Amino acid sequence: MKFLITGGAGFIGAALANHLVQTGHGVRVLDDLSAGDSRGLDPRVVFARGDVRDVPKLWGLLRGVDCVYHLAARVSVPESILYPVEYNHVNVGGTVALMTAMRDAGVRRVILASSGAAYGEQAHQPVAESAVMRPTSPYAVSKLAAEYYVQAIGALWKIESVILRIFNVYGPHQQLPPSHAPVIPKFLKQAASGGSLVIFGNGKQSRDFVFIDDVVRALARAAVVQDIDRAIVNVGSGADVTMNQLVDEIEALLGARVHRLYNDEETAGVSRLVADISLAAKLLDWSPQISLHGGLAKILQADSRFQISSSQFVK
Repeated sequence: MKFLITGGAGFIGAALANHLVQTGHGVRVLDDLSAGDSRGLDPRVVFARGDVRDVPKLWGLLRGVDCVYHLAARVSVPESILYPVEYNHVNVGGTVALMTAMRDAGVRRVILASSGAAYGEQAHQPVAESAVMRPTSPYAVSKLAAEYYVQAIGALWKIESVILRIFNVYGPHQQLPPSHAPVIPKFLKQAASGGSLVIFGNGKQSRDFVFIDDVVRALARAAVVQDIDRAIVNVGSGADVTMNQLVDEIEALLGARVHRLYNDEETAGVSRLVADISLAAKLLDWSPQISLHGGLAKILQADSRFQISSSQFVK
């Protein structure tokens, strides 16, 4: 098959692109490199730098493509609170532009990487795809709006759509921006440098962490499974971990204690979020294979940024 991956130089996109070319598929990537790095792509991936809202550029990249993975997005919840206009332009406007270009090019399937953040605060956990959505940030609102556009335009123009609501992805070589960094690489970096681990709130808020290899397998399955048009599917580990438990795991792998600094002045986000992944098992024949402990161990083995000297830690 031939694929286009928007946002394909980012953390998830690059891992997916490399997996697809290594399994014999043709892959094109579009990325503006605002957060991605094309140097991580397999040389067989055809890379184009550009904006997902550039419809004429999309027309050229979509020629002969069987399926599109739409991953291009701004992805930071805290940043979206500061810059909601930009998040709407890119995450919503980019989705509309892509669907319009797909309509014109005659591409028949799109897989949208949505987010578990769109659920917001939910009383019933694990949260199923049928839950009433309660997005609590501009980022979450933009991802939910993108879902609606993909399904609406897809239905109007007979473009098959599959939406994967991906929870907290982590793995080796995940980007670590200077602000609003994902929690796992941020904690590992703080630990590696001998610094304090800053935990928002009391550390009892929990999240569903899913390893990058498991996410890539789910994305790959979504491209080939039949009879799932308009499906919305959670992709997570199915288990939630509090921030305190996450630090416990890091300490267990390091064999040393780290200093925890609790910051009650910063919001900790929703109190709990864990995915019900039963639909993924049914529709995609997919389940996660890598535990949090195993995933953290893989990061420490593979990522040189987190090489740690035991002398840095509190004994």
